[in-house]
Amino acid sequence: MLSRLTRPQALAVCALPVVALIATAVFAPLPFSLAQPGLTANVLGDNKGTPVITISGAKTRHTSGQLRMTTIEATNPDAHVSLGDVISAWFATDRAVMPHDSVYPSGQSTKEIEQHNSAQMKQSQNAATRAALDYLHLSDKKVKVTLKLADVGGPSAGLLFTLGIIDKLDGNGSGGDLTGGRTIAGTGTIDGDGTVGAVGGVALKTQAARRDGATVFLVPKAECSDAKSELPKGLRLVPVTTLKGAVNALLALETGKGSVPSC
Repeated sequence: MLSRLTRPQALAVCALPVVALIATAVFAPLPFSLAQPGLTANVLGDNKGTPVITISGAKTRHTSGQLRMTTIEATNPDAHVSLGDVISAWFATDRAVMPHDSVYPSGQSTKEIEQHNSAQMKQSQNAATRAALDYLHLSDKKVKVTLKLADVGGPSAGLLFTLGIIDKLDGNGSGGDLTGGRTIAGTGTIDGDGTVGAVGGVALKTQAARRDGATVFLVPKAECSDAKSELPKGLRLVPVTTLKGAVNALLALETGKGSVPSC
């Protein structure tokens, strides 16, 4: 003979699967990565005791001011990200929720991802050197540029590498600094022809830049909207699409002559 459940008992039995599903959703790993503002590095200076930019075959100049490349710091490729983590990060201004595959190539091991990022960094450095020397009308057969930046991968420092090479070799073209003595930060890929490309995590990079003293941030024009979304006070956005445009904007900032683009 079957006993009949009371209403509270029936509700409790029905609620068990729902509770189990919620618990599973909360604690199950999700296909997301969590990111926050990462390190910045002055490409005109040293990184871990080694100059970021070393040039031979041409006379270099002493620089003042800073050109700081920016990064984001993401959870490890194999990190467990739960629903609770996602909800917490979603409402934080200094963290972001990003699809895992937008941060790390899918189907690759941690070692393969590190190798991929290192390869991208090397390609970015080569493109930065070509773009800078072409801009200055110098031959890469006579001028050798070595770029070293420990513990950083990917292509997003390309623009700042290029500007750093130009500042060390030619400054503003009139004996002064390309930075005008300011702390300039930014992000963006660079092609050998000087085209600036978009990158990810710009809103977090602006926070890292301001934290480390920057007052101006060079941003790929296509990402102005993202950069403005969490823009720290005291940081001026300057959108760029080409190397020439970036240099002209910095010269206009320094001299007060000409227009400086804005987002």
